[in-house]
Amino acid sequence: MKIIVCIKQVPDTKGGVSFNPDGTLNRGAMQAIMNPDDKAGLEAALRLKDQYGAEVTVLTMGIPKADDMLREALAMGADKAILVTDRCLAGADTWATSSTVAAAIKNLEYDLIITGRQAIDGDTAQVGPQISEHLGLPLISYAQSLKIEDGYAIVDRQFEDRYHVLKAKLPCVITALSELNAPRYMTPGGIFDAYEKEVIVWTRADLPELADENMGLKGSPTQIARASDKVRKGAGEKVNLDPDESVKYLIGKFTEKHII
Repeated sequence: MKIIVCIKQVPDTKGGVSFNPDGTLNRGAMQAIMNPDDKAGLEAALRLKDQYGAEVTVLTMGIPKADDMLREALAMGADKAILVTDRCLAGADTWATSSTVAAAIKNLEYDLIITGRQAIDGDTAQVGPQISEHLGLPLISYAQSLKIEDGYAIVDRQFEDRYHVLKAKLPCVITALSELNAPRYMTPGGIFDAYEKEVIVWTRADLPELADENMGLKGSPTQIARASDKVRKGAGEKVNLDPDESVKYLIGKFTEKHII
């Protein structure tokens, strides 16, 4: 079994965020981590590797700095790592990103593709489903459990206060929730081996299936009107009332806001 896990390096917002003049994130200026949903997807793939001897390839589109994240994935147990990077791919929205990642996947053999549900920097949950559309594969999203039986992926799909049990024939695309599992830690030996391995680097020239009009900022139909690192709130309204008047005041406000 060959599994591709799509992972993304995202800003660690605890250290603050930085924007370029065009409103896109200045990723090179920020501390970065592996996206949590993607890490859960990687762990799911590694558990299938432990069970079936699967080959796990991690794939990302990003700046050269993403090499660190890919080596983290290798240290966790992934077999191969691919970085798709090129200046012409910068500023991509979900459409351009999924088009590029799908074009890269077409260069590979696979039985299963796993992505995270969504990235914490965009929260769109669009790239995984779009990849499935580009590749013409069935999709199961919001996976909170995953197993493989007789050539099918069987998934508990999160749905409000319950879950759906869905089944898809391989190859297919699964988008993973961070609640899917608890990702393993890197081992000292794994870290050493990760830096002995080669991270494969692909550029625009390695993506013959990618159309020029579907890549980078120019190929992104989504336009950012304004970006801010913090949502500023007003001071609010302050009152000093006795208990009875406070109750009347709160009920009045709740009624006014249609809360009650």
